[in-house]
Amino acid sequence: MIPIVKVSFPPKEVLMPVLEAVLYSGQVAEGQYVYDFEEKFAKHFNMPNVLGMSSGTAALHAALVLAGVGAGDEVISTPMTAEPTNTSILYCGAKVVWADVDPLSGNIDPESVRVNITSKTKAIVAVHYAGYPVRLAELRAIADEYGIALIEDCAHALGATYAGKGIGAIGDFGLFSFQAIKHMTTIDGGVLSIADEKHITAAKKFRWFGMLKGVPRTEVDIQSIGYKYNMSNVTGAIGLVQLDHINSILDKHKSNGHYYDQQFSSIAGIDFARCDPQAGPSYWLYTLLSDHSTDIEKALNEAGVAASKLHKPNNLHTIFSDSKKPLPGLDAFYKRLLHIPCGWWVSDEERERIVDIIKRG
Repeated sequence: MIPIVKVSFPPKEVLMPVLEAVLYSGQVAEGQYVYDFEEKFAKHFNMPNVLGMSSGTAALHAALVLAGVGAGDEVISTPMTAEPTNTSILYCGAKVVWADVDPLSGNIDPESVRVNITSKTKAIVAVHYAGYPVRLAELRAIADEYGIALIEDCAHALGATYAGKGIGAIGDFGLFSFQAIKHMTTIDGGVLSIADEKHITAAKKFRWFGMLKGVPRTEVDIQSIGYKYNMSNVTGAIGLVQLDHINSILDKHKSNGHYYDQQFSSIAGIDFARCDPQAGPSYWLYTLLSDHSTDIEKALNEAGVAASKLHKPNNLHTIFSDSKKPLPGLDAFYKRLLHIPCGWWVSDEERERIVDIIKRG
């Protein structure tokens, strides 16, 4: 079976010596490997003010708190995402307010965001679903108009671009995930990018129990809540090696995605997710759209190709019942949605076979 997602690691002879060095260095918790990773990641992807975190979820929780989100506030978000995007909002005691999605992309619809803003709105969480950038220019303008924070959830979108900038550099905060099946993995881990450096000290405290690393514990004074959200040296070391190999991984995802776009543009009954012209997707998942998605899924699975919708819309979970509302764009998108393999493991021959199965379908 050709999988939809797959774990990627550098060659053993490259990774293992670095892992051995950090494991026997005497310092496996947060330290220089983390700080070197932060610097290298920021430089590689042209990110501002990068902090390593224990996960993408931890980075999102930090972003929400730094944006001032608290009990009784509202955060506008999308139901078309993995669940931690929206459970993180609940961590803060805030209410999730659903914006509808653009049925052409599955991403949050800026027009729906605008009509859902109230005096209680503190932030917009925009997920670049499946690696396809949201309509960032419109969302940035709305956030600026109303004086609310724009948070980019880039967990699916490492290496994507918008208007010539790296994804995660346009919002007030951005977060990346290095969980096992993402473009790049550090087994687990994440990154928080911060546009305004005034938040850096608070973010560092938030990721370490409300304290700053490097200050003697007998001299610290905790003044705000913090968590065990820091990245370890082991994770940082894996990330440092991964960054040396990530371009070839991302290039293969993009090559396969562009190939599918070209092939499916001429097949009747088949469409695919589309972004605005300023966006450059990184195709973590390839998003196929068809009124016959169930039949296509069955045909692909029977031919040894994994295909599915992968995610459940978050608005269907009981925990978000207080946020229930009609979402016709989401309904239209989800009915037609089907993800197919697109990643670095899909060879030229395999992607041709996948297209052929769909053509014959």
